[in-house]
Amino acid sequence: MFSDQRARALGVRWLGVGLSTVMSVVTVALTVTGRLHLYINPAQAWFACGMAVLLLLGAIASFALPLGDEEDHGHAEHEHHRGAPARGTFVATVAGGVIASAVAISALILPPATLSAEVAMDRDSGTAPLFAGADEIQLGLVDTSGFGVGDWSAVFSTATSPERYEGENVRLTGFVTPGMNGSLNLNRLVITHCVIDAQTAALPLADADAIQGLETGEWIEMTGAITVNSAGGLVITPASIDRVDEPEDPYEY
Repeated sequence: MFSDQRARALGVRWLGVGLSTVMSVVTVALTVTGRLHLYINPAQAWFACGMAVLLLLGAIASFALPLGDEEDHGHAEHEHHRGAPARGTFVATVAGGVIASAVAISALILPPATLSAEVAMDRDSGTAPLFAGADEIQLGLVDTSGFGVGDWSAVFSTATSPERYEGENVRLTGFVTPGMNGSLNLNRLVITHCVIDAQTAALPLADADAIQGLETGEWIEMTGAITVNSAGGLVITPASIDRVDEPEDPYEY
């Protein structure tokens, strides 16, 4: 009986303090190595790292709490009112604990990785990422030299006067995915807070010899000009395309 209670107490402590500690260690390690931006918006990094440090301090302080007190504290006087947990509840708890543990341990031992081109294609809804470039468009700024793929994606989706942008020169970096009618799209994933909310920004490339031979997921740096196609939509006609390595920071924000 004692061993069962101890095992239960260890399980409760692992699901609470244990998993929190693992994720906190991962967060701090990613911050120190400069790779936290692969998972969250850099603007949120200070908050995530700060909370991770607080959790680690709390985990250290938890060793002063006797094993089993997490579950029993404040409930001993009501013990006689409680029955044995339902089997379904127990199974669900164990399954949830196993899944949570697998996720935490995977985050600890697996190297950081960016979201794949396949994920970007799955998340491509055909519309511009929410809020991407909204301020610039609303204010009607003429200077587009600082626009990224997300900003231009918003312009392409919302421009009521496409001819206004015709002839604009662009220099953009992104990865390619299949487009409409055998063409290709230039893509970046746009993050608001973290990779969970990542949205795909895609720009259609005009069908030209320059885009032949590129593979899905391949990163390129492209210069070109914005043109209006026969359907009245905006596309980019490439002038030069260079294959490049994935950038250190592959997302836009």
